[in-house]
Amino acid sequence: MAAPAWREITLSDGRTLAFIERGTASGTPVVYCHGVPSARVEANLIVDDAVASALGLRIIVPDRPGMGRSTYQRGRRIVDWPRDVAELADALGLSTFAVLGSSGGAPFAAACAAMLPDRVRVVGLLGAVAPPDAPGIVDALSRPMRLMLRLARHAPPLLRGLFRLNLRAIRRGGPAASRRMLAWAPEPDRRLLQRAAIRDGFMACFEEACRHGTRGAVADFALIARPWGFDLAGVKPLALLWHGELDRNVPVANGHYLAGALPHCRATFYREDAHLSVPLNHQREILGALASASAAV
Repeated sequence: MAAPAWREITLSDGRTLAFIERGTASGTPVVYCHGVPSARVEANLIVDDAVASALGLRIIVPDRPGMGRSTYQRGRRIVDWPRDVAELADALGLSTFAVLGSSGGAPFAAACAAMLPDRVRVVGLLGAVAPPDAPGIVDALSRPMRLMLRLARHAPPLLRGLFRLNLRAIRRGGPAASRRMLAWAPEPDRRLLQRAAIRDGFMACFEEACRHGTRGAVADFALIARPWGFDLAGVKPLALLWHGELDRNVPVANGHYLAGALPHCRATFYREDAHLSVPLNHQREILGALASASAAV
């Protein structure tokens, strides 16, 4: 199935939820929870349509509230997201499905598994952030990440301003923007970001997250910077976790914590990979494991 144009549904409270699909329409459904700040277009970077189709997967990627083309939701919480996902699944005629959360999208995927145990077959966590109140997790983050989480929680207007500056720099483009992007990346990710298509796709995620302003993206950061509102011990479905040991965005301590905190977790750690290289270099393995686990339930 070729990458289709975005679609949308109207939720019960009147909000719009936009999404795209990758893979095959008749495949095993997987709801993909994009990173932070990002949007549904992350699928264009992370999900190879041919690989998803060959593995018999139907990957559904919604914009969370206030990002992309989904309506902003005032006062939302991470634990509100499963309700949106359930409504989307109902609209698509899906009784059960898998969820896959990448990076800052992992808490949203885990919330779906915790709160929709009769519908979620398996939860995948890819380069996943751990709860901010987990011992040592905040200290393990890079200085820029700690700053963004602190601003999101305590001074969101400042972070919105920083995001607007970053958005302006991306739209101006040129070598300077590329150099800044490459500067933070560890070598496995730097090699990938030297490819124009990957670099442009990465920047497109941030641009689409801020399509209607920066408040939705900042709200997402604030949510993962606070207690999540559910217990990881309550995640009953099987959890599959993949993490790169060279990850600077979300250091591997996050993955180790989650692997120990989730009741039923199979974790894979890649010694020579970082944040972006795990999904791009190991996609067939990751999606194949998700497909097999979904079929076994």
